[in-house]
Amino acid sequence: MLYYLFDYLQKVGTPGMGAFGYTSTRAALALIVSLLISTLIGSRIIDWLRNKQMADAIRPLDIEGQMAKVGTPTMGGIIIIIAILIPTILFNKLNNIYIILMLITTVWLGVLGFMDDYVKVFKKHKEGIHGRYKLIAQLGLGVIVALVLLTSPSVVIKENIATETVNKTLVVTHSNVEVRSTETTIPFLKDNNLNYADLAKILGIEQNAELFTFLLVTLVFVFIVMAVSNAANLTDGLDGLAAGSSAIIGVALGIFAYMSSHIQFASYLNIMFIPGAEELVIFAASFIGATVGFLWYNSYPAQVFMGDTGSLTIGGIIAVFAIIIRKELLLPILCGVFFVEALSVILQTTYFKITKKKTGVGRRVFKMTPLHHHFQKPAGVIDALIQGPRRPVAEAKITVRFWLIGILLAVLTIVTLKLR
Repeated sequence: MLYYLFDYLQKVGTPGMGAFGYTSTRAALALIVSLLISTLIGSRIIDWLRNKQMADAIRPLDIEGQMAKVGTPTMGGIIIIIAILIPTILFNKLNNIYIILMLITTVWLGVLGFMDDYVKVFKKHKEGIHGRYKLIAQLGLGVIVALVLLTSPSVVIKENIATETVNKTLVVTHSNVEVRSTETTIPFLKDNNLNYADLAKILGIEQNAELFTFLLVTLVFVFIVMAVSNAANLTDGLDGLAAGSSAIIGVALGIFAYMSSHIQFASYLNIMFIPGAEELVIFAASFIGATVGFLWYNSYPAQVFMGDTGSLTIGGIIAVFAIIIRKELLLPILCGVFFVEALSVILQTTYFKITKKKTGVGRRVFKMTPLHHHFQKPAGVIDALIQGPRRPVAEAKITVRFWLIGILLAVLTIVTLKLR
Protein backbone atom coordinates (compact mmCIF):
# COMPACT_ATOMS: atom_id res chain seq x y z
CA MET A 1 0.00 0.00 0.00
CA LEU A 2 2.87 2.38 0.72
CA TYR A 3 4.03 1.82 -2.86
CA TYR A 4 0.87 3.51 -4.11
CA LEU A 5 1.30 6.36 -1.62
CA PHE A 6 4.89 6.94 -2.76
CA ASP A 7 3.78 6.75 -6.39
CA TYR A 8 1.07 9.37 -5.77
CA LEU A 9 3.48 11.67 -3.93
CA GLN A 10 5.93 11.41 -6.81
CA LYS A 11 3.24 12.32 -9.33
CA VAL A 12 2.28 15.45 -7.38
CA GLY A 13 5.92 16.51 -7.32
CA THR A 14 7.08 15.58 -3.80
CA PRO A 15 10.92 15.51 -3.86
CA GLY A 16 12.69 12.18 -3.24
CA MET A 17 9.63 9.95 -3.68
CA GLY A 18 10.96 8.51 -6.92
CA ALA A 19 13.51 6.44 -4.98
CA PHE A 20 10.70 4.32 -3.55
CA GLY A 21 9.78 3.17 -7.03
CA TYR A 22 13.02 1.22 -7.36
CA THR A 23 12.93 -2.49 -6.64
CA SER A 24 16.17 -2.31 -4.65
CA THR A 25 14.81 0.42 -2.33
CA ARG A 26 11.56 -1.39 -1.65
CA ALA A 27 13.37 -4.71 -1.14
CA ALA A 28 15.71 -3.10 1.41
CA LEU A 29 12.76 -1.56 3.26
CA ALA A 30 10.87 -4.87 3.20
CA LEU A 31 13.89 -6.70 4.62
CA ILE A 32 14.31 -4.16 7.43
CA VAL A 33 10.62 -4.03 8.30
CA SER A 34 10.19 -7.83 8.28
CA LEU A 35 13.28 -8.22 10.46
CA LEU A 36 11.99 -5.62 12.92
CA ILE A 37 8.50 -7.09 12.99
CA SER A 38 9.69 -10.63 13.68
CA THR A 39 12.01 -9.53 16.47
CA LEU A 40 9.72 -6.93 18.07
CA ILE A 41 6.48 -8.90 18.07
CA GLY A 42 8.17 -12.24 18.64
CA SER A 43 8.38 -11.99 22.42
CA ARG A 44 4.71 -10.96 22.72
CA ILE A 45 3.53 -13.82 20.53
CA ILE A 46 5.71 -16.26 22.48
CA ASP A 47 4.20 -15.03 25.76
CA TRP A 48 0.72 -15.43 24.27
CA LEU A 49 1.50 -18.97 23.07
CA ARG A 50 2.91 -19.84 26.48
CA ASN A 51 -0.15 -18.43 28.28
CA LYS A 52 -2.41 -20.51 26.02
CA GLN A 53 -0.22 -23.55 26.82
CA MET A 54 0.48 -24.14 23.14
CA ALA A 55 3.39 -26.48 23.72
CA ASP A 56 3.80 -29.57 21.56
CA ALA A 57 4.42 -32.91 23.22
CA ILE A 58 8.10 -33.93 23.19
CA ARG A 59 8.66 -37.49 22.03
CA PRO A 60 11.26 -39.39 24.08
CA LEU A 61 14.10 -39.95 21.59
CA ASP A 62 16.91 -40.65 24.05
CA ILE A 63 18.78 -37.55 22.88
CA GLU A 64 20.90 -35.43 25.18
CA GLY A 65 19.18 -32.19 26.24
CA GLN A 66 15.87 -33.18 24.66
CA MET A 67 13.78 -33.07 27.84
CA ALA A 68 14.94 -29.50 28.51
CA LYS A 69 12.67 -28.50 25.60
CA VAL A 70 9.52 -29.65 27.38
CA GLY A 71 7.07 -26.73 27.65
CA THR A 72 8.61 -24.73 24.79
CA PRO A 73 5.68 -23.17 22.88
CA THR A 74 5.05 -24.15 19.28
CA MET A 75 3.12 -22.44 16.44
CA GLY A 76 5.87 -19.81 16.30
CA GLY A 77 5.43 -19.85 12.54
CA ILE A 78 2.78 -17.19 13.18
CA ILE A 79 5.70 -14.78 13.70
CA ILE A 80 7.15 -15.65 10.30
CA ILE A 81 3.82 -15.35 8.51
CA ILE A 82 3.02 -11.93 10.00
CA ALA A 83 6.54 -10.69 9.24
CA ILE A 84 6.13 -11.77 5.61
CA LEU A 85 2.62 -10.49 5.00
CA ILE A 86 2.93 -6.97 6.42
CA PRO A 87 6.02 -5.83 4.41
CA THR A 88 4.62 -7.52 1.29
CA ILE A 89 1.35 -5.61 1.59
CA LEU A 90 3.21 -2.36 2.36
CA PHE A 91 5.87 -2.36 -0.35
CA ASN A 92 4.66 -4.58 -3.20
CA LYS A 93 2.41 -3.83 -6.16
CA LEU A 94 -0.63 -5.74 -5.00
CA ASN A 95 -2.05 -6.11 -8.51
CA ASN A 96 0.95 -8.23 -9.54
CA ILE A 97 -0.25 -11.77 -10.28
CA TYR A 98 2.89 -13.32 -8.79
CA ILE A 99 2.48 -11.46 -5.50
CA ILE A 100 -1.19 -12.46 -5.34
CA LEU A 101 -0.11 -16.07 -5.80
CA MET A 102 2.53 -15.81 -3.08
CA LEU A 103 0.04 -14.25 -0.66
CA ILE A 104 -2.41 -17.08 -1.35
CA THR A 105 0.36 -19.63 -0.76
CA THR A 106 1.43 -18.03 2.52
CA VAL A 107 -2.08 -17.81 3.95
CA TRP A 108 -3.23 -21.19 2.57
CA LEU A 109 -0.37 -23.21 4.05
CA GLY A 110 -0.24 -21.05 7.18
CA VAL A 111 -3.85 -22.01 7.93
CA LEU A 112 -3.13 -25.68 7.13
CA GLY A 113 -0.09 -25.71 9.42
CA PHE A 114 -1.98 -23.93 12.20
CA MET A 115 -4.78 -26.51 12.03
CA ASP A 116 -2.21 -29.30 12.18
CA ASP A 117 -0.53 -27.78 15.24
CA TYR A 118 -3.91 -27.11 16.89
CA VAL A 119 -4.90 -30.77 16.60
CA LYS A 120 -1.54 -31.84 18.02
CA VAL A 121 -1.65 -29.48 20.98
CA PHE A 122 -5.30 -29.39 21.99
CA LYS A 123 -6.67 -32.66 20.62
CA LYS A 124 -3.56 -34.55 21.76
CA HIS A 125 -3.18 -36.32 18.41
CA LYS A 126 0.59 -36.44 17.93
CA GLU A 127 0.29 -36.91 14.15
CA GLY A 128 -1.88 -33.79 13.76
CA ILE A 129 -4.65 -33.72 11.16
CA HIS A 130 -4.97 -36.88 9.07
CA GLY A 131 -2.37 -37.15 6.35
CA ARG A 132 -4.98 -37.39 3.60
CA TYR A 133 -6.47 -34.01 4.52
CA LYS A 134 -3.04 -32.43 4.54
CA LEU A 135 -2.28 -33.89 1.11
CA ILE A 136 -5.67 -32.72 -0.24
CA ALA A 137 -4.92 -29.16 0.92
CA GLN A 138 -1.47 -29.24 -0.69
CA LEU A 139 -3.01 -30.74 -3.81
CA GLY A 140 -5.51 -27.89 -3.92
CA LEU A 141 -2.75 -25.29 -3.70
CA GLY A 142 -0.77 -27.00 -6.46
CA VAL A 143 -3.83 -26.98 -8.73
CA ILE A 144 -4.43 -23.27 -8.05
CA VAL A 145 -0.80 -22.48 -8.90
CA ALA A 146 -1.01 -24.48 -12.13
CA LEU A 147 -4.33 -22.90 -13.16
CA VAL A 148 -3.07 -19.36 -12.56
CA LEU A 149 0.28 -19.82 -14.28
CA LEU A 150 -1.21 -21.63 -17.27
CA THR A 151 -4.28 -19.46 -17.86
CA SER A 152 -3.57 -15.94 -16.58
CA PRO A 153 -2.84 -13.44 -19.37
CA SER A 154 -0.45 -11.68 -16.95
CA VAL A 155 1.90 -14.68 -16.83
CA VAL A 156 4.20 -14.13 -19.80
CA ILE A 157 7.87 -14.33 -20.73
CA LYS A 158 10.15 -12.98 -23.42
CA GLU A 159 12.01 -15.88 -24.96
CA ASN A 160 15.71 -15.81 -25.72
CA ILE A 161 15.42 -16.34 -29.47
CA ALA A 162 18.97 -15.86 -30.77
CA THR A 163 22.51 -16.17 -29.49
CA GLU A 164 25.77 -15.11 -31.03
CA THR A 165 29.35 -14.64 -29.92
CA VAL A 166 30.82 -11.15 -30.28
CA ASN A 167 34.48 -10.73 -29.27
CA LYS A 168 34.26 -14.05 -27.37
CA THR A 169 31.24 -12.75 -25.44
CA LEU A 170 27.86 -14.46 -25.66
CA VAL A 171 25.15 -12.04 -26.75
CA VAL A 172 21.52 -13.11 -26.35
CA THR A 173 18.58 -11.50 -28.10
CA HIS A 174 15.16 -11.66 -26.48
CA SER A 175 11.89 -11.54 -28.39
CA ASN A 176 10.05 -8.23 -28.32
CA VAL A 177 6.79 -10.14 -27.93
CA GLU A 178 5.55 -11.27 -24.53
CA VAL A 179 4.16 -14.80 -24.81
CA ARG A 180 2.56 -17.32 -22.53
CA SER A 181 4.83 -20.32 -22.25
CA THR A 182 5.24 -23.65 -20.45
CA GLU A 183 9.02 -23.44 -20.58
CA THR A 184 11.28 -23.95 -17.59
CA THR A 185 15.02 -23.97 -16.91
CA ILE A 186 17.14 -27.12 -17.03
CA PRO A 187 20.36 -26.88 -14.99
CA PHE A 188 23.78 -27.53 -16.54
CA LEU A 189 22.57 -27.49 -20.17
CA LYS A 190 23.67 -24.80 -22.60
CA ASP A 191 20.33 -24.49 -24.40
CA ASN A 192 18.65 -24.84 -21.08
CA ASN A 193 14.94 -24.36 -21.68
CA LEU A 194 12.54 -27.28 -21.41
CA ASN A 195 9.04 -26.84 -22.77
CA TYR A 196 6.58 -29.16 -21.07
CA ALA A 197 4.41 -28.96 -24.20
CA ASP A 198 7.17 -30.63 -26.25
CA LEU A 199 6.68 -33.82 -24.25
CA ALA A 200 3.28 -34.24 -25.89
CA LYS A 201 4.94 -34.27 -29.30
CA ILE A 202 7.60 -36.74 -28.13
CA LEU A 203 4.90 -39.09 -26.82
CA GLY A 204 2.79 -38.66 -29.96
CA ILE A 205 -0.17 -37.03 -28.20
CA GLU A 206 -0.44 -34.05 -30.54
CA GLN A 207 -4.24 -34.23 -30.88
CA ASN A 208 -4.75 -33.66 -27.15
CA ALA A 209 -1.51 -31.77 -26.58
CA GLU A 210 -3.05 -28.86 -24.65
CA LEU A 211 -4.94 -31.13 -22.25
CA PHE A 212 -1.90 -33.36 -21.78
CA THR A 213 0.35 -30.36 -21.10
CA PHE A 214 -2.12 -28.93 -18.59
CA LEU A 215 -2.39 -32.23 -16.71
CA LEU A 216 1.37 -32.81 -16.81
CA VAL A 217 2.23 -29.32 -15.54
CA THR A 218 -0.43 -29.58 -12.84
CA LEU A 219 0.95 -32.91 -11.63
CA VAL A 220 4.51 -31.55 -11.62
CA PHE A 221 3.53 -28.43 -9.67
CA VAL A 222 1.46 -30.42 -7.18
CA PHE A 223 4.33 -32.83 -6.61
CA ILE A 224 6.81 -29.99 -6.10
CA VAL A 225 4.58 -28.15 -3.60
CA MET A 226 3.95 -31.33 -1.63
CA ALA A 227 7.57 -32.49 -1.73
CA VAL A 228 9.18 -29.22 -0.63
CA SER A 229 6.62 -28.32 2.04
CA ASN A 230 6.80 -31.79 3.61
CA ALA A 231 10.59 -31.89 3.34
CA ALA A 232 10.81 -28.54 5.15
CA ASN A 233 8.46 -29.96 7.78
CA LEU A 234 10.80 -32.91 8.37
CA THR A 235 13.82 -30.60 8.57
CA ASP A 236 12.25 -28.66 11.43
CA GLY A 237 13.70 -30.82 14.19
CA LEU A 238 16.62 -28.81 15.54
CA ASP A 239 16.69 -25.29 16.92
CA GLY A 240 17.17 -22.87 14.03
CA LEU A 241 17.73 -25.52 11.36
CA ALA A 242 14.65 -24.98 9.17
CA ALA A 243 14.56 -21.19 9.61
CA GLY A 244 18.26 -20.68 8.85
CA SER A 245 18.22 -23.06 5.88
CA SER A 246 15.14 -21.32 4.48
CA ALA A 247 16.76 -17.88 4.77
CA ILE A 248 19.72 -19.14 2.71
CA ILE A 249 17.38 -20.56 0.06
CA GLY A 250 15.44 -17.28 0.07
CA VAL A 251 18.60 -15.33 -0.81
CA ALA A 252 19.25 -17.56 -3.83
CA LEU A 253 15.63 -17.31 -5.00
CA GLY A 254 15.72 -13.54 -4.63
CA ILE A 255 18.83 -13.40 -6.84
CA PHE A 256 17.14 -15.60 -9.44
CA ALA A 257 14.04 -13.40 -9.43
CA TYR A 258 16.12 -10.24 -9.90
CA MET A 259 18.14 -11.76 -12.75
CA SER A 260 14.99 -13.03 -14.48
CA SER A 261 13.26 -9.62 -14.22
CA HIS A 262 16.21 -7.62 -15.57
CA ILE A 263 16.48 -7.94 -19.35
CA GLN A 264 20.21 -7.13 -19.45
CA PHE A 265 21.06 -9.78 -16.86
CA ALA A 266 18.65 -12.25 -18.48
CA SER A 267 20.42 -11.69 -21.80
CA TYR A 268 23.88 -12.05 -20.26
CA LEU A 269 22.93 -15.31 -18.51
CA ASN A 270 20.88 -16.62 -21.45
CA ILE A 271 17.74 -17.16 -19.36
CA MET A 272 14.09 -16.26 -19.87
CA PHE A 273 13.07 -12.68 -19.16
CA ILE A 274 9.98 -12.65 -16.90
CA PRO A 275 8.21 -9.27 -16.76
CA GLY A 276 6.80 -8.53 -13.32
CA ALA A 277 9.14 -10.90 -11.49
CA GLU A 278 10.92 -7.92 -9.89
CA GLU A 279 8.08 -7.79 -7.34
CA LEU A 280 9.17 -11.24 -6.17
CA VAL A 281 12.50 -9.73 -5.12
CA ILE A 282 10.64 -7.67 -2.54
CA PHE A 283 8.69 -10.72 -1.38
CA ALA A 284 11.97 -12.64 -1.07
CA ALA A 285 13.40 -9.83 1.05
CA SER A 286 10.38 -10.06 3.37
CA PHE A 287 10.84 -13.83 3.55
CA ILE A 288 14.53 -13.52 4.39
CA GLY A 289 13.93 -10.88 7.04
CA ALA A 290 11.13 -12.93 8.62
CA THR A 291 13.14 -16.15 8.84
CA VAL A 292 16.32 -14.45 10.04
CA GLY A 293 14.35 -12.44 12.60
CA PHE A 294 12.69 -15.64 13.80
CA LEU A 295 16.16 -17.01 14.60
CA TRP A 296 16.37 -14.37 17.36
CA TYR A 297 14.03 -16.63 19.32
CA ASN A 298 14.46 -19.97 17.56
CA SER A 299 18.25 -20.33 17.64
CA TYR A 300 19.68 -22.71 20.23
CA PRO A 301 18.34 -22.91 22.89
CA ALA A 302 14.98 -22.15 21.27
CA GLN A 303 12.38 -20.05 23.05
CA VAL A 304 9.76 -21.11 20.50
CA PHE A 305 9.31 -23.71 17.76
CA MET A 306 7.86 -22.76 14.38
CA GLY A 307 5.70 -25.88 14.28
CA ASP A 308 3.88 -26.98 11.16
CA THR A 309 2.45 -23.45 11.02
CA GLY A 310 5.89 -22.28 9.95
CA SER A 311 7.54 -25.29 8.32
CA LEU A 312 4.73 -26.16 5.90
CA THR A 313 4.41 -22.46 4.99
CA ILE A 314 8.07 -21.79 4.27
CA GLY A 315 8.37 -25.00 2.27
CA GLY A 316 5.35 -24.09 0.15
CA ILE A 317 6.61 -20.54 -0.35
CA ILE A 318 9.95 -21.84 -1.62
CA ALA A 319 8.24 -24.31 -3.99
CA VAL A 320 5.77 -21.84 -5.52
CA PHE A 321 8.41 -19.09 -5.78
CA ALA A 322 10.73 -21.41 -7.73
CA ILE A 323 7.88 -22.51 -10.01
CA ILE A 324 6.95 -18.90 -10.81
CA ILE A 325 10.49 -17.96 -11.84
CA ARG A 326 10.85 -21.19 -13.85
CA LYS A 327 13.60 -22.63 -11.66
CA GLU A 328 11.73 -25.57 -10.13
CA LEU A 329 14.17 -28.12 -11.58
CA LEU A 330 16.94 -26.48 -9.55
CA LEU A 331 15.18 -27.24 -6.25
CA PRO A 332 16.86 -30.65 -5.69
CA ILE A 333 20.16 -28.77 -5.51
CA LEU A 334 19.01 -25.58 -3.80
CA CYS A 335 16.90 -27.46 -1.22
CA GLY A 336 19.44 -30.26 -0.89
CA VAL A 337 19.34 -30.14 2.91
CA PHE A 338 15.55 -30.50 2.89
CA PHE A 339 15.58 -33.34 0.41
CA VAL A 340 18.34 -35.30 2.12
CA GLU A 341 16.38 -35.08 5.36
CA ALA A 342 13.25 -36.38 3.60
CA LEU A 343 15.22 -39.04 1.72
CA SER A 344 16.71 -40.35 4.96
CA VAL A 345 13.19 -40.96 6.30
CA ILE A 346 12.10 -42.71 3.08
CA LEU A 347 15.21 -44.92 3.05
CA GLN A 348 14.89 -45.77 6.73
CA THR A 349 11.20 -46.70 6.48
CA THR A 350 11.59 -48.66 3.24
CA TYR A 351 14.65 -50.62 4.38
CA PHE A 352 13.06 -51.41 7.75
CA LYS A 353 9.92 -52.80 6.11
CA ILE A 354 11.84 -54.86 3.53
CA THR A 355 14.21 -56.43 6.08
CA LYS A 356 11.37 -57.13 8.52
CA LYS A 357 9.40 -58.86 5.79
CA LYS A 358 12.41 -60.99 4.77
CA THR A 359 14.00 -61.80 8.13
CA GLY A 360 11.32 -60.97 10.67
CA VAL A 361 13.59 -58.34 12.21
CA GLY A 362 13.59 -54.80 10.85
CA ARG A 363 17.00 -53.24 10.27
CA ARG A 364 17.88 -49.56 9.98
CA VAL A 365 20.20 -47.57 7.72
CA PHE A 366 20.54 -44.69 10.19
CA LYS A 367 20.49 -44.61 13.97
CA MET A 368 17.48 -42.29 13.73
CA THR A 369 15.74 -40.17 11.14
CA PRO A 370 15.34 -37.46 9.94
CA LEU A 371 19.07 -37.33 9.32
CA HIS A 372 19.87 -34.59 11.85
CA HIS A 373 18.81 -36.93 14.68
CA HIS A 374 21.29 -39.55 13.41
CA PHE A 375 24.17 -37.30 14.45
CA GLN A 376 22.63 -36.66 17.85
CA LYS A 377 22.58 -40.31 18.81
CA PRO A 378 25.66 -41.84 20.47
CA ALA A 379 27.36 -44.83 18.84
CA GLY A 380 25.80 -48.21 19.58
CA VAL A 381 27.64 -50.98 21.38
CA ILE A 382 28.82 -52.70 18.20
CA ASP A 383 29.91 -49.40 16.61
CA ALA A 384 31.80 -48.51 19.78
CA LEU A 385 33.67 -51.83 19.72
CA ILE A 386 34.66 -51.39 16.07
CA GLN A 387 35.28 -47.65 15.87
CA GLY A 388 35.84 -46.74 19.50
CA PRO A 389 33.48 -44.64 21.64
CA ARG A 390 31.89 -41.80 19.74
CA ARG A 391 30.05 -38.95 21.41
CA PRO A 392 26.97 -37.40 19.82
CA VAL A 393 27.40 -34.10 17.98
CA ALA A 394 26.03 -31.05 19.79
CA GLU A 395 22.73 -29.75 18.43
CA ALA A 396 24.00 -26.24 17.71
CA LYS A 397 27.00 -27.65 15.82
CA ILE A 398 24.80 -29.87 13.64
CA THR A 399 22.62 -26.87 12.79
CA VAL A 400 25.55 -24.66 11.79
CA ARG A 401 27.10 -27.44 9.70
CA PHE A 402 23.82 -27.96 7.85
CA TRP A 403 23.67 -24.18 7.27
CA LEU A 404 27.15 -24.29 5.75
CA ILE A 405 26.10 -27.12 3.45
CA GLY A 406 23.03 -25.08 2.52
CA ILE A 407 25.22 -22.09 1.63
CA LEU A 408 27.42 -24.26 -0.61
CA LEU A 409 24.35 -25.67 -2.35
CA ALA A 410 22.88 -22.18 -2.83
CA VAL A 411 26.12 -20.95 -4.41
CA LEU A 412 26.25 -24.04 -6.64
CA THR A 413 22.66 -23.42 -7.72
CA ILE A 414 23.42 -19.83 -8.69
CA VAL A 415 26.58 -20.92 -10.51
CA THR A 416 24.53 -23.33 -12.66
CA LEU A 417 23.41 -20.26 -14.63
CA LYS A 418 26.92 -20.10 -16.07
CA LEU A 419 28.15 -23.71 -15.74
CA ARG A 420 26.43 -25.31 -18.70
